[in-house]
Amino acid sequence: MNKLSYSFLLASGFAFGQFFEQNKAFTKQDTLKGSDTEYRNFWDVKKYDLSVEPDFKSKSIKGNNTIVFTITKDITNPVFQIDLQRPMKADKVECSFPVKGDFKRDGDFIFITANKNFKKGEKYTIDVAYSGNPLIAKNAPWDGGWVFTKDENGNPWMSVADEGIGASIWLPVKDIWSDEPENGMVMKIITPSDLVGIGNGRLTDKKTVNGKNIFTWEVKNTINAYSIIPNIGKYVNFKDSYNGEKGKLDLDYWVIDYNLDKAKKQFQQVKPMLKAFEYWFGPYPFYEDSYKLVDSPYLGMEHQSNIAYGNQYVNGYLGTDLSGTGVGLNWDYIIVHESGHEWFANNITVKDQADMWVHEGFTMYSEVLFTENYMDKKSAETYAQGIQNSINNDVPIIGKYGVRNEGSGDMYPKGASMLHTIRQIINNDKKFRQILRGLNKDFYHQTVTTEQIEKYISEKSGIDFSSIFNQYLRTTKVPVLEYSQNGTELKYRFTDVIKNINLPIRFSDQMISPTESWQKITLKNANPVEFNKNYYLRYKKIN
Repeated sequence: MNKLSYSFLLASGFAFGQFFEQNKAFTKQDTLKGSDTEYRNFWDVKKYDLSVEPDFKSKSIKGNNTIVFTITKDITNPVFQIDLQRPMKADKVECSFPVKGDFKRDGDFIFITANKNFKKGEKYTIDVAYSGNPLIAKNAPWDGGWVFTKDENGNPWMSVADEGIGASIWLPVKDIWSDEPENGMVMKIITPSDLVGIGNGRLTDKKTVNGKNIFTWEVKNTINAYSIIPNIGKYVNFKDSYNGEKGKLDLDYWVIDYNLDKAKKQFQQVKPMLKAFEYWFGPYPFYEDSYKLVDSPYLGMEHQSNIAYGNQYVNGYLGTDLSGTGVGLNWDYIIVHESGHEWFANNITVKDQADMWVHEGFTMYSEVLFTENYMDKKSAETYAQGIQNSINNDVPIIGKYGVRNEGSGDMYPKGASMLHTIRQIINNDKKFRQILRGLNKDFYHQTVTTEQIEKYISEKSGIDFSSIFNQYLRTTKVPVLEYSQNGTELKYRFTDVIKNINLPIRFSDQMISPTESWQKITLKNANPVEFNKNYYLRYKKIN
């Protein structure tokens, strides 16, 4: 698969779109969406208690969200910002504290002016009734929006994908990644009597009122807003369990009725996946909420304890191997990749969308680690080397902070290739595994910055990787090792590197630490040198 098609499949747009996003002039609206502004920085969401009722015929939704929060600092008469993107409407807003006048609508935001002296630690609620015709996705999950479609039997099938654009395209929330409700959420999904509503976490209640089904789902753990997803369709359910590191993990599968037999066969890959990821990353982070795969009207997404599956029950990525090596055809890409996000994206969530490489780089590297457990290390390294061929180096991986801007789609393959390079430098898989498990333990259910992740890896490995992170995350330059060999003499230097890069290279049983100046060593024999292809760099022989 060529680079362009790969970027189209994985990233949130074409390279041109990424370039435009990186270089566009950002507006006040962008800052309100992406920053911890004065309207957000004094209150902390604790829980969402919401309902949603989609109407297939009119392609509309309505519902309610009660936002439970605490005050984080003493403040007088603050203004609260609730995010709800147009054309969705706030029909009614009620607060458990005094307000000045009615709420005001400005673009994609609702502003509520309080009339009160708040004290740190106090607990309140804002209740928003909402309705409207939400944005319809043109190509979910990449562009974001609701999906109103039909299954193969002509039955209504509805869901939404909103990671990039934000959950506020349909739901009134505090739509910033750095504030997740620590006490989880409750979601009621209201459906026609012949359809089923699937949400996150566990099903705690089902009842029929006035000819409509009401399914109540509860999440005990913290959850990122873009993971809050209702699925409505002609679903059937089957269950299993996995004996994992924290005991019995419930496995819950909801599929469109005619997919039941295929799902029972394809989803057998879940247990080997869990075994591999618990080995490398530590216990599944959401035992209390269960593990769940749900048939989706689009390819897939990492919705916490509600993973969207739309890979057509074939191995690879819709039957293709994104690495171009053939290795990826041995397992189902969506099961492995989207489940890997339970550790990196849902357990460890970045505070700002600009740092999304933490989600996607680690998760794409989870494919390599899964392959190593599921098959063997040689196959895993073949897959990792294939990933390198898909990197465009169009714009840096890290985006612009504070404006909901993500970096290059290279955050997937380049992020994974950087991690594979770091693994080669550490040269100790026991320590590398301890670092991965340590990340998920020490940042358990937390939001983080890229600086925290970089510092953690350097400290726990005992190696200063700051120059590696700067090279691969903040530039588009790929290190080039120029070399010439004359018998047992090897001359070498780096080009296309940042100043003072620390990137030692092991090959055979020798190691070199190249700089931008020529150096030389004596090889143990005169055989043509064979460099390790697991590093993400380029080798250029100079005659």
